[in-house]
Amino acid sequence: EPKNKLLLHLSENQSCTLIGQTGFMEFSKEGDLMIGGVFSISSTRKRVDNFYQSLPDTYCTKLNDRELKFARTMIFTVEEINRDASLLPGLTLGYRLFNGCGSENLLRATVEAMNGKDSDGCNKKLLALIGHSSSGVSNDMNYMLSLFSFPQVSHLSTCSCLSENRLYPTFFRTVPSDRFQIHGLVQLMKYFDWRWVGVIYSIGLYSESGTAEFVKEASKEGICVEYVLPFRKTSSKSLELIVETLKVSTSKVVLLFSSLFYTKSLLQKLEPHNITGKQWIGSESWITQSEMASDQRKSILQGAIGFALPRTSIAGLGDFLLSLKPSDEPNSTMVKAIWEEFFDCSFSPTNTSTMCTGAEDLQTVSAAYTDVTFFREENYVYKAVYSLAHALHSLLKCYNGSNPVLEHLKLVNFTTKNGAKVAFDENGDSGAQYDLVNWQIKEDGSVTVILMAKTTLFYLLCNLFFLLWVVFLLYQVPRSVCREPCPPGTRKAINKNRPICCFDCFECPEGTISNQTNAPECLMCPPELWPNEKRDACIPKPIEYLSYEEIMGAILAAVCIVCVFFALLISIIFITHKETPIVRANNSELSFLLLFSLKLCFLCSLTFIGRPTEWSCMLRHTAFGITFVLCISCVLGKTILVLIAFKSTLPGNNASKRFGPIQQRICVLTFTLIQILICILWLTLNPPFPYKNMKHYKEKIILECALGSPVGFWAVLGYIAILAILCFILAFLARKLPDSFNEAKLITFSMLIFCAVWMTFVPAYVSSPGKFTVAVEIFAILSSSFGLLVCIFVPKCYIIIFRPEQNSKKFMMARKQTKTF
Repeated sequence: EPKNKLLLHLSENQSCTLIGQTGFMEFSKEGDLMIGGVFSISSTRKRVDNFYQSLPDTYCTKLNDRELKFARTMIFTVEEINRDASLLPGLTLGYRLFNGCGSENLLRATVEAMNGKDSDGCNKKLLALIGHSSSGVSNDMNYMLSLFSFPQVSHLSTCSCLSENRLYPTFFRTVPSDRFQIHGLVQLMKYFDWRWVGVIYSIGLYSESGTAEFVKEASKEGICVEYVLPFRKTSSKSLELIVETLKVSTSKVVLLFSSLFYTKSLLQKLEPHNITGKQWIGSESWITQSEMASDQRKSILQGAIGFALPRTSIAGLGDFLLSLKPSDEPNSTMVKAIWEEFFDCSFSPTNTSTMCTGAEDLQTVSAAYTDVTFFREENYVYKAVYSLAHALHSLLKCYNGSNPVLEHLKLVNFTTKNGAKVAFDENGDSGAQYDLVNWQIKEDGSVTVILMAKTTLFYLLCNLFFLLWVVFLLYQVPRSVCREPCPPGTRKAINKNRPICCFDCFECPEGTISNQTNAPECLMCPPELWPNEKRDACIPKPIEYLSYEEIMGAILAAVCIVCVFFALLISIIFITHKETPIVRANNSELSFLLLFSLKLCFLCSLTFIGRPTEWSCMLRHTAFGITFVLCISCVLGKTILVLIAFKSTLPGNNASKRFGPIQQRICVLTFTLIQILICILWLTLNPPFPYKNMKHYKEKIILECALGSPVGFWAVLGYIAILAILCFILAFLARKLPDSFNEAKLITFSMLIFCAVWMTFVPAYVSSPGKFTVAVEIFAILSSSFGLLVCIFVPKCYIIIFRPEQNSKKFMMARKQTKTF
């Protein structure tokens, strides 16, 4: 149902009579075949109020020389076709061009065109219409035209909504649909990583539909829209909201999807508000209109970028446009009105302006009409007229369908003289081709619209890097993101209360990494690896063990060597004085064997230092167990010998003969063989082995010797403990027995130290982590061994060196007699 509430009267011959304002035809030329065009050479409609006495009339207050250029391009193309003998041979193509301002008048002009009467009232119907430039007007026109299967070819209506063939079955266009432009804009933003943008649009089908389509496509590519603001010329609140939003918004990129008419108004109103720091992206409707640039708008439009309809050349069109004289169209009021505006003159005598001669030169005028350096929109008018001509030419060969022009228009496929290919798909759309342009405003406010690329959209998307690298050379590309990408070492988390681009970044938890930008989750490192400091890579965990290179290992090794030398020194002293009573007392053979075993105890602690290997793990525990048993067996033998020596002094007791040197050797050997047997069983069944402990510390590996069989380990320690306790008990019982050199007391005290050390060792060993476990074990070995060495041998060395008078038989006899009495 037409929006302008036209009253149509259908007669028997299907002619219609328009009630109300008529006379919209501006240019006409009769021909054998007639086509029409609807343009808006005049704009800004004003209503004349007749106080309800008659239907109200309207008049137009402004002129649009750009639309005059489209109309004249159509005339030029018709004349070029009529000169072509190969196209429509024997027939001429005529035209009727209509002008109207405002959608209501344009619809009236459309009905007038469909009515088919020429300026003389003769009924000669048009076969098709070209127009309109506005998507909204084309939408309204086609609602009527499709009712009569009347073909319409638009040269500038780009709204993607018009591609719906079910709603617009007779609509065709030579200009690309906005869906191609929108796809290109989204890919452009994606390439520059502009993920956070704002959108300003004008009121109207073109911009409203385009904005909705952009927001939909942008969201598919992860581009978020911070704001979508409409601009209304008559609303000061909409302007205030736009200005305030531009000043406080965090997005640096603004898409202005607006018609040329609204864009001019918006930029003019933004001038005094000092809007800076924004990268503007323009829709094809205004991005090439360099006349909008000025020194005051430099801060707004500098560096503006967008896709434009490709520029091309049309041979002869520039001369044709500039050759226009009012005398060429004597019946056109629009040509005269624009002429008066161009040259600031008047065809009617007035006191305020000069008279127009009609001979003025258009080349002296700077306007959209006179800009003939190259052509953009005009090429689509050119192609639209040729598409109708080719459809009519095809129609001459066959007749088919209820509206043969409409059917043949769907099948056109040709190339124009300037090399442009024209064909329509099932939706009435033609192929897409764009120029990528960039604005560079000079100091004086003039602008150079730089052509960055001239290509089809497919080629553009496949070669964005090659086509856009020069943009970086022209100016610094801004960053426009709501949140900078989450760097490696963090993970990206969607904030449900904000747009998807305004995500949060969280540091990867301990033990995890992310090695890419915007990682959705952090990954666990393998067991033997650990995150680096930035948590963006897994690196090998440091392996910890007690080594000779570190301070603690070096100190323990040094103490071990000192103890060995100390034991060796005592051995030398004893060997030097082996014939003295103090050495010979209490079996010197056991004393030398004890000194040897203590050296082995000191040396076995060195096997605990260094990188654990399979052999070192087996050696350290077995060597420790066997040498300690040998040591304790010698001490136990000396203790038993003290007891037997005392009992031998009793009448009739010959115990000393039953525990002579042979029995002492057998005793030591037996005790030691039992420990050797335990160690053999341990090593055979389940020996110790190197083990990487990754449970105690997450960030490092403890290389240690696993016990293999805990039973074997504790059996070795338990056996040592049994012998030590037995030795302590016997020594404790013999502590008050008479003895020349307090052997029993020294053994008691040494075993007390030994047992105390190993009793404290167990809890310390269990609770100490990593290499400290090994250090505790080494400390226990050294301290207990050193305790035995000091307690048993140091007092004797003191007598040998500092009290030699006590190291004699005479002194020993005197001491025995004293103790006897």
